[in-house]
Amino acid sequence: MGCSWCDTRQSWPQSAHPQQPISTLTDRVAEAVAEGAGFVVITGGEPLHHDLGPLCQALQTVQLPRRAGGGPVPLHLETSGVDPLSGRFDWITLSPKRHRPPTSELLSACQELKVVVEGPEDLVFAEAMAEAASQRSGPGPLLLLQPCWPAEQGRQLAIEHVIAHPLWRLSLQTHKWLGVR
Repeated sequence: MGCSWCDTRQSWPQSAHPQQPISTLTDRVAEAVAEGAGFVVITGGEPLHHDLGPLCQALQTVQLPRRAGGGPVPLHLETSGVDPLSGRFDWITLSPKRHRPPTSELLSACQELKVVVEGPEDLVFAEAMAEAASQRSGPGPLLLLQPCWPAEQGRQLAIEHVIAHPLWRLSLQTHKWLGVR
């Protein structure tokens, strides 16, 4: 989506990341699961710019070990929600952007709504997204505010909002606070 706060700008040039066969990816996931990984997160850039159906289908062949409950490795998705949903996921984190709001399909499908806060307008947007997501049947999503790094105003606004509105939780990019890349 090209957000000013994107922490993976190095992922933007496609030439830096040549396509790999799905079999290579499933082999890598199987290795990670064998080492203790309990789930797979498909994230961005924006993963739904691509048809994720074939990838999800292939990843469902990777099995968790019995000690971890067995069965297919759970698949999680983090998306801004601007494209149609493709693939099957056990958990969807929707991280919508004000400049390009998500589809209603993704708003009603997400288990987690995470909004980045840089200024007061982001809190208004977050509440509007939470209201729209709550219109579905069943429980609403987990609500998270993530301060924009390193915006001091965003940090203060997110903390104050979470304190005043207990349905919201604070989401921190711990690696940034610790200075880890």
